[in-house]
Amino acid sequence: MSQTRWTIGRERKKQMVPYLLIAPVVIYYAIFWLFPVIQAISGSFLSAPLAKGGQFTLNNYMSLFKDPIFYQALFNTTFIVLISVTLEFVLAFGLALLINMKFKGSGFFLFLALIPMALPAVAVGAMWRSGLATYGWLNSFLIRLNIIDAADKIIFLAGNQIQRMILIIIVDAWQVIPFMMVILLSGMQGLKPELFEAGYVFGGNKLQVLRKITIPLMKQTITTAMILRIIAAIQIWLIIVMLFGFNRLPVLLEQIVLNVDQYAGAEDFFRKGMALSVIVSLIVSSVSFIYLKVSGAFDEPAGKGV
Repeated sequence: MSQTRWTIGRERKKQMVPYLLIAPVVIYYAIFWLFPVIQAISGSFLSAPLAKGGQFTLNNYMSLFKDPIFYQALFNTTFIVLISVTLEFVLAFGLALLINMKFKGSGFFLFLALIPMALPAVAVGAMWRSGLATYGWLNSFLIRLNIIDAADKIIFLAGNQIQRMILIIIVDAWQVIPFMMVILLSGMQGLKPELFEAGYVFGGNKLQVLRKITIPLMKQTITTAMILRIIAAIQIWLIIVMLFGFNRLPVLLEQIVLNVDQYAGAEDFFRKGMALSVIVSLIVSSVSFIYLKVSGAFDEPAGKGV
């Protein structure tokens, strides 16, 4: 009897070990992630801090939804996400395929391609701002190549809304493509060469092998790369501010920083920024869920549950 109890007690202790090991992480997230999130959500529904007599209100959200800048920021963010993520995925996938061919010098090419990824957003913004200025290095470079005349310098940063967004997409792609490429390349290098050889043996050409073997086998890798990139693209703001300043190309996250930081001390703007941060969080969560659902990430693996 005592032996049975001892065995049950030992089994229970073994079952508790995983929970004890993850307990510090759970506590960390509860203090430094969950608590600030709850504060932001509750604060977005208050007129002022509770200690100063704040009351429940929907005015922060109503003020946001009546602001035309909000809809402009929403449109700009959506445009940048759709175009930049699509463009970056296609180019990153092409580069990953190229490097995976392991041609002579591919290692050095990979090293060069990774350099933009190592640069912080602030450095990228400063570098491109100095290049895109009227007397910047990009105009000097084009003049040296006799592509433009010295009297016809291109004023890159003075374009209209669409031109500014295209400029941001180009700069963002320059920095982010290596990030997607590394994820896709790691997925490719994990595939067994025998699968491709079998594809060619059965008469498939390169395009058919890519479409029917490579891409389906990389589904999980592609899903991971796309989710990470979509989330990051929704959160783009620092490069935009570095190049154009606040409110010249409104996007969602830039508007949060503008309301919370640039208008510091103004309670209404601060509460409005909190409401916007809640909306951005909902957008990021919804887009991620929809993409995972559409890509079949929630589907049961074949054969499981039979």
